[in-house]
Amino acid sequence: MTTRLSPFDQPPHGAGLLHTLRNANDMVLTISERGAAMVSWWAPDRYGRLADVLLGYRDALGYADNQAYFGAVIGRWANRIAGGRFAVGGALLQADVNDRGQHLHGGVDGFHRARWQAETEDGGLTLRLASPDGEGGFPGNLEVQVHYRLADDGSLSVDYEAVADAPTPVNLTVHPYFNLNGGSADVGDHMLQIDADYYLATDVAGIPVGRVPVGGTPFDFRQPAAIGPRLAWPDPQLGLGGGFDHCYCIHQEGGKGRPGPLREVARVYDPGSGRQLQVATTEVGLQLYTGNKLGGVAGRGAGPYARHAGFCLEAHAFPDQLNGPHAAAVILLPGQVYRQSTIYRLGLQRQCA
Repeated sequence: MTTRLSPFDQPPHGAGLLHTLRNANDMVLTISERGAAMVSWWAPDRYGRLADVLLGYRDALGYADNQAYFGAVIGRWANRIAGGRFAVGGALLQADVNDRGQHLHGGVDGFHRARWQAETEDGGLTLRLASPDGEGGFPGNLEVQVHYRLADDGSLSVDYEAVADAPTPVNLTVHPYFNLNGGSADVGDHMLQIDADYYLATDVAGIPVGRVPVGGTPFDFRQPAAIGPRLAWPDPQLGLGGGFDHCYCIHQEGGKGRPGPLREVARVYDPGSGRQLQVATTEVGLQLYTGNKLGGVAGRGAGPYARHAGFCLEAHAFPDQLNGPHAAAVILLPGQVYRQSTIYRLGLQRQCA
């Protein structure tokens, strides 16, 4: 692992150091202290040609603002809270609202914009952040850490821990946008598979309104299917946001909205490059987002990104779980330790199976 300053991360924007993880098979992952964000992930295709499979900004200014959440760790609350309102210990609290009157991804000044403190640890990189009482409207002082480790088999382990001095909601994730063809085209021909029988339908503001079977809908990825044709299905849920921005229910056996054992829950294959991404997690939900609002966002290329230029698979608790029957499962109490593990494994595969 190497650590460096670069023109990308130098002042005046104060994004901090860039840290680089490498493995024995020519993979190179770069992480910024701003937002603990995955900035780039270079990986070979079936012919050995390297390409960056992550979307991102060209300079530090983009990550200092990061309205698209490119690659960043999200907190205290990933996804949405209806109206930003929730109860803890019988007290009704109000979090920041920043998306159509709802709370999204920790608010305007969530963890994705914070400067994290990094150090080499256990063969990888650990980044730490202290979130003070009242930040974003959330109670209690929260100490958070995330550990990245890139193995020689292409597995990127993302392990989270958090402790608090008062009861507080905690729901963390990382928000990389992937394009396995390296940006030569959109992700329409990517073959997606998600091991889930149900997804959460939403209202126009992205708040869940019900748990719905995937069978007979464009949300059924139990067998591999290309993303592009599914985006064209005349389904009202796809029309709400111009594509997929929905949570799949992937850990139901434990019940009560609590994490389960680490297991593989999704796989994506790009026929052109031969690259394959596998996702394993302990979390109950997996948010599929197909970059519906990427059109016009300035990235690293000569021109702006287009709609559906990348996809996200974000592992976390259910959206608005704080206002549902399993709210207690996402409240961290003093003396407890929040833990979550997600693994993105990038490699080569002839077909998605």
